[in-house]
Amino acid sequence: MNFRIFFLPGFLLFASTGVPAQEITMNYPETRKEKVVDDYHGTPIEDPYRWLEDDQSPETKAWVTSQNEVTRKFLDAIPQREAIRDRLKALWNFERVGQPREFGGRWFFMRNSGLQNQAVLYVTESLDGEPRVLLDLNAIAPDGTVSISRYQPSEDGKWLAYAVSSSGSDWLEIKVKDVATGEDRADHLKWVKFSGISWAKDGSGFYYSRYDAPVDGAALTQKNEFQKLYFHKLGTGQETDTLIYQRKDQPQWGINGFVTDDGKYLLIGISHGTDPKNRVFYQELGTSDAPVVELLSEADADYGFVGNQGSVFYFATDLKAPRRRVIAIDTKNPARENWKEILPESRDQLDDVSWVGDRLVCTYMENARSRVEIFSLEGKKLKEPELPGLGTVGGFEGRQSDPEVFYSYTSFTEPGAIYRLNVETGQSLLWRKPMVDFHSDLFDTRQVFFQSKDGTQIPMFLVQKKGTFQDGTNRTLLYGYGGFQISQRPGFSVSRAVWLERGGTLAVVNLRGGGEFGSEWHDAGRLDKKQNVFDDFIAAAEYLIAENITSPANLAIQGGSNGGLLVGACMTQRPELFGAALPAVGVMDMLRFHRFTIGWAWVKEYGSSADPAQFQTLLNYSPYHRLKPGTRYPATLVTTADHDDRVVPAHSFKFAARLQECQAKNGPPVLIRIETSAGHGAGTALAKTIEETADSWAFLEAVLGK
Repeated sequence: MNFRIFFLPGFLLFASTGVPAQEITMNYPETRKEKVVDDYHGTPIEDPYRWLEDDQSPETKAWVTSQNEVTRKFLDAIPQREAIRDRLKALWNFERVGQPREFGGRWFFMRNSGLQNQAVLYVTESLDGEPRVLLDLNAIAPDGTVSISRYQPSEDGKWLAYAVSSSGSDWLEIKVKDVATGEDRADHLKWVKFSGISWAKDGSGFYYSRYDAPVDGAALTQKNEFQKLYFHKLGTGQETDTLIYQRKDQPQWGINGFVTDDGKYLLIGISHGTDPKNRVFYQELGTSDAPVVELLSEADADYGFVGNQGSVFYFATDLKAPRRRVIAIDTKNPARENWKEILPESRDQLDDVSWVGDRLVCTYMENARSRVEIFSLEGKKLKEPELPGLGTVGGFEGRQSDPEVFYSYTSFTEPGAIYRLNVETGQSLLWRKPMVDFHSDLFDTRQVFFQSKDGTQIPMFLVQKKGTFQDGTNRTLLYGYGGFQISQRPGFSVSRAVWLERGGTLAVVNLRGGGEFGSEWHDAGRLDKKQNVFDDFIAAAEYLIAENITSPANLAIQGGSNGGLLVGACMTQRPELFGAALPAVGVMDMLRFHRFTIGWAWVKEYGSSADPAQFQTLLNYSPYHRLKPGTRYPATLVTTADHDDRVVPAHSFKFAARLQECQAKNGPPVLIRIETSAGHGAGTALAKTIEETADSWAFLEAVLGK
């Protein structure tokens, strides 16, 4: 189990004249500059748009309105936009069903009939029976601005605890529903963030994590510190919840609780920001005043809890194994010399381990593609289930005694299908396969390898229509992330499907900083090695151009959150290499990111400007600070949202303002699109997603090739 729950005046447009978008003279809203200079270790740094950090000020709100007006006029005048939006809407209109889980003889799963803004939670007494709606937030908020962040039934299936997010914020409210009647109880928990929900086995209540209430008006910007673990007893007010664990000496520790399958232990996961190294404590349940035992307290590796046999705990870890292995620790004899290796490190990254049917179901990444192996609890290989194809599998969530488990399979051209796996025989049976109006047989997916600046071989997936002629004119979308040990794997996307249908090429690159090849791959792209990530992305662009797949004028780059930083860094380092850029909810001010909400948690990934050496590294690539007046930057559509309390919108506000100031005279358009009542991305209403995607693809078709 991964304990880290968290942790990115008007103008004139004559569209009907056929004037190329890049030749239009842009008149952006005037953005006030102020004299703000910070001293970083003797180096003065100007920050003229600091005032845009105050998202509640009338001046900032007026700026947002004026920028959106300029952007809206430009995008609405693009002739292709309506057709793109209509195709997105049509293609998205298919049934999508999530993996079912059984509790107390009832099965729970999410389903979207097609164009519902939010998926609906269903329950059924049998997988062959007629399900009934248990929770439909579309009825509560028709605009889709309220979403289910997570849900967890009690072991007997009698109660449902569910967490909802409003307007895309990371802040959650937890409520409890009677499954039989569908009625909500009085239980209502607030100021929950980055938290799981784990029920006591007797259904008396559940464990969750929360912060103290923020200062009025600062909920979306105030630092999140001193997380605490509580137990909520069913039917009581939040003010009476039992505090299970806190650390007053560790304001930046993330604390989450999880009850083991046998109900005998409470596992307490301790994270420090986004550092992959974590701690694991536990408490015996059923014994009053049982102490919290610090089982793994050194934070020397990543430890993911897999399951337990009595006092013996199994963990997947990268301790002395960059691609991860499985070990067993007897809590009655926990000295390190007594630890037992169950599965040694493989040639491929061990992506996930599930204990199901008293077997270990292991998902490996082989060059960013999935394969599955089943082992005994002693580490003997039993089966290697045949997968539907070269793609990505996920799920495998079940109890240790369950005889079967459900999983999903997807690829760049195949939507996610749900399979049920018999863990004893290793046989898979199709349970649900979506029917999508997309002809996957018309497209080819291949994986290529290219050399980065320092000689490292980097993999990249390429998806094109069959028979595409490589003459350098193909509109190409290059996507990357490169951070936080997050892997980029094959997966179906309606947005990308429309891009492909319209003749676009898709390139997804596996940059250093991700988790495709273990902790060493991650370490090679963070802190003082972060420039490797940008070099990899730039090398990917150069490969696409050298292979005559595309040209700079036809090449667009896209990324969100940490990927938004990637786009911002690369477009400011090599502006001539790209025709367009789509940085979404990006971390753009690398000197001040740690001052807002959960930004401090990324110091383990990026470093901090408070450190003299790290300051210089950050300054060297900080997108906001690298912008230079008079430079011709690629056509850019910055996207963010007003309720993003993960990567606060000030990053995008300041970057866009500075980019408009610095763009060369008569240079391509550089715009910012600010969504309202939305956040970092999770839980965004489908209608909003369709509109934003239509804007992005229309923008690219208008500006590429010019």
